[in-house]
Amino acid sequence: MNLQDAEHKVSGPSRITEPRLAILRGLCLAEATTLLALLLVAVPMKHLAGYPIAVSVMGPIHGFVFLVFGWRVVQAMAAGDISGRTGAKLIVAAFVPFGGIYSWRALR
Repeated sequence: MNLQDAEHKVSGPSRITEPRLAILRGLCLAEATTLLALLLVAVPMKHLAGYPIAVSVMGPIHGFVFLVFGWRVVQAMAAGDISGRTGAKLIVAAFVPFGGIYSWRALR
């Protein structure tokens, strides 16, 4: 019995998969929310109200959340939690406003 076999017996695949997918689903919503906040709040504040600081604050926040989301998608694909096709759909949906809602529902 090697180390991987021992870990598999202790945790089991079903106990690991559900929390990882729950985290990924939460990140789908977080990514969608920050994208919408950037597009619907920060950009209009910059161009219509003259507050460029809104984009300077919201842009990096969204960028960080997007990077974390992308990393978790790659981790989920590597762990076999989702297929490569599903991972590609999640990444493409992240570029579309309200795409995170699609991703959140697709991971049910």
